[in-house]
Amino acid sequence: MKIKAPVTKNDRIDVTITDLTYQGMGVAKVDDFPLFIENALPGEEITILVTKVAKSYGFARALSWQSESADRVTDVDKTYRQTGIAPLQHLAYPAQLKFKQHQIAELFKKNHQEVEVAPTLGMDNPTQYRNKAQVPVRMIKGQLETGFYRQHSHDLIPLTDFYIQDPAIDEAIVKVRDLLRQFEIPAYNEISDKGVIRNIMVRRGYYSHEMMIVLISRTQKLPSQEQLVDQIQKALPEVKSIVLNVNAKKTNVIMGNVTRTLYGKPTIEDTLMGLTFAISARSFYQVNPQQTEKLYQMAIDKAGLTGEETVIDAYCGIGTISLALAKHAKQVLGVDVVAEAIEDAKVNAQKNHLANVTFAVAKAETQMAQWQEDGVKPDVVVVDPPRKGLAESLIDSTAEMGPKKVVYVSCNPATLVRDVARFEELGYAIDGPIQPVDQFPQTPHVESVTVLVKK
Repeated sequence: MKIKAPVTKNDRIDVTITDLTYQGMGVAKVDDFPLFIENALPGEEITILVTKVAKSYGFARALSWQSESADRVTDVDKTYRQTGIAPLQHLAYPAQLKFKQHQIAELFKKNHQEVEVAPTLGMDNPTQYRNKAQVPVRMIKGQLETGFYRQHSHDLIPLTDFYIQDPAIDEAIVKVRDLLRQFEIPAYNEISDKGVIRNIMVRRGYYSHEMMIVLISRTQKLPSQEQLVDQIQKALPEVKSIVLNVNAKKTNVIMGNVTRTLYGKPTIEDTLMGLTFAISARSFYQVNPQQTEKLYQMAIDKAGLTGEETVIDAYCGIGTISLALAKHAKQVLGVDVVAEAIEDAKVNAQKNHLANVTFAVAKAETQMAQWQEDGVKPDVVVVDPPRKGLAESLIDSTAEMGPKKVVYVSCNPATLVRDVARFEELGYAIDGPIQPVDQFPQTPHVESVTVLVKK
């Protein structure tokens, strides 16, 4: 029997918002049928227009408000919502932190797991925190522009203030944009697959203030390349590295495989947890260093190291957690699938005079199985996986090695819930509250640290 949705497209309805989705959209229910509404907050009474109806849910647009939430922030720039840069900017910051704590607790509850979730660790200034920008470059009405795409589209909205980025990075993008205009270097055109500059990437050390400019180009060489590089240095004294990344493919992937240093060195340096890191154009480095220090300190504290332990760091990247752990452990083994990241990790270990760390290039699950076969007996395993979470084989290998503790740093509560359930089947239990950390204020993303102990 086909159940008919209680609403149809273009219906106008008065609703009360009851919840927020994990993407930060308001939820209203009509006869238990959920409607998702952008820019709507729990408790608000709104007149909506239904815009799309699927089998078990629909989407709607807010037309007018009969009542507003006390947590609503009114002086917001709608551009940041249209581009998806700051989808939660209309929600007061203390309420954002509660939303993230609630999000984790709700997902565990839905999976019939009773857990305690601590209040989210937030920031004093929840704006201007990002130390890296990747912005598209396009021609609009005959002029080269930088900005951000309107959500779910490839229409560029020109922007000069990105709200959640380090203001020095915003300024650098404008200066580079103006120089590209001056030298008449054409922006890339996706439709014709012609033109030159596709994206500008800027990285800036939070503590060091060293800056890297990466020009992502369709061509192997830029028009007026020498003059452009010379003028960028003059305009931006903090720049220690100018890099050309070539991406000649017709693709949505931002970076290509060819990277050439045009000025200075191929890396910039910054410090984290009192350690020095070399960061290259393509290496993964946390974009919010202030919160990363809180996150990693939490992971180290929860690992409870005495200096006698063997620790495995799966998904080690350029070695940020590995090296921080190495100061407190007997030995640390790190693995990552990205060869360049492991090269950087080895350099970073030397830079910080840490000899008790070994790094391997492999898929985390493959290397874990190998270490297990080699009889490696870790006391603690730290995992910091991408959004898709852990491969089941990695969880199995970890459990077979039998570490006393697994410290799980998660960037996606949904995969955390799934992976914790698997660990519990294999004899591990959550120890203490889960600790959320707000790495991405003004967005729905939430990081957290969970400790699992062997029963």
